[in-house]
Amino acid sequence: MSSRRSGSTSTWLVLGLGFFFLYAPILSLIIYSFNENRLVTVWSGFSIKWYGELFRDQQMMKAAWISLQLAFYTAWASVVLGTMAAMVMTRFRSFRGKTLFGGLITAPLVMPEVITGLSMLLMFIALRGLLGIELPLGMTTIWIAHVTFCMAFVAVVISSRLSELDKSLEEAAMDLGAGPVKVFFVITLPIITPALLSGWLLAFTLSLDDLVISSFVTGPSSTTLPMKVFSSVRMGVSPKINALATLLIAVVSTVGVIGWYLMARAERKRARDLQLAANQ
Repeated sequence: MSSRRSGSTSTWLVLGLGFFFLYAPILSLIIYSFNENRLVTVWSGFSIKWYGELFRDQQMMKAAWISLQLAFYTAWASVVLGTMAAMVMTRFRSFRGKTLFGGLITAPLVMPEVITGLSMLLMFIALRGLLGIELPLGMTTIWIAHVTFCMAFVAVVISSRLSELDKSLEEAAMDLGAGPVKVFFVITLPIITPALLSGWLLAFTLSLDDLVISSFVTGPSSTTLPMKVFSSVRMGVSPKINALATLLIAVVSTVGVIGWYLMARAERKRARDLQLAANQ
C-alpha cells in the first residue's frame, strides 16, 4: 500500500515539474506584460500602458492583421486539400504510385523549414523566368508556402481519423442507393468533423507561428507578425512584445477552448447516435 502511494506521489511530482517547466515562462511573460518599468525584468508597479503603446504601434498592428489573414485562409485551404489527400490514402484502392504519393504528402513533416522556404523561393523565381508567370513575393506566395507544409499536418490528422472509421456505415449507405458524394457529406463528413476542426486549429497555429519559411517568400509590404517580433527582439525586448504575446495567448486559449467544446459536443452526439443505432 505504501509503495503504491509513493508511486502516485512521484507521478504527481513529475507531472507538476513538467507543467511548471512548460508554463512558468508563459506565466512570467503574462505578469511582466503589466509591468510599469520599461525594463522587462525589473518590476516597478502594475500598469497597462504597454497595451496602449502596442495598439498605437501601427506597424505591429498591420503585421498582426496580415498574419491573422494568412492563418485563416491557410487553415481553410489546408483542411480542404488535406481532406482530399487523406481520402485518397485511406479510401482509394491501391494504385501505381500510391506509396510515392503518400511520401510526397508527408515529406514537409520532416523537411527542414530552411529547405522548404528556399525551395519555394526558387520555385516562384522559376515560374517567373521559365513560364512567364508573374507572381510577386507577398501575401500570395506566403499563403502558398504555408498551405504546402500545413496541409501535411492536416492530412495526417484526418487520415488517422478516417482509418478508425467503420467502413460498414459508408457501405450500408451505398447499399441503400446513396452515391459516393452523398455518402461523404452525409455519413463521413459529420463523423470526421472533430478531426477537421483539430486540423484547422493546427494549421491556423502553424501558419501564425511560422517565421523561417515566411522570411524566404515574403515581400517588402507583407511583413508577418513573427518577422516583426523577431526584428524587434533583436534590438532589445520591449514590454510591448510581452503585451502582444499575452493577447495572442488569450486569443489562442479562447479558440482552443471553443474548439475543445465543439469537438466534445460532436463526440457526445456521435456516441449518442451509435447508442441509438445499437438499441434499434
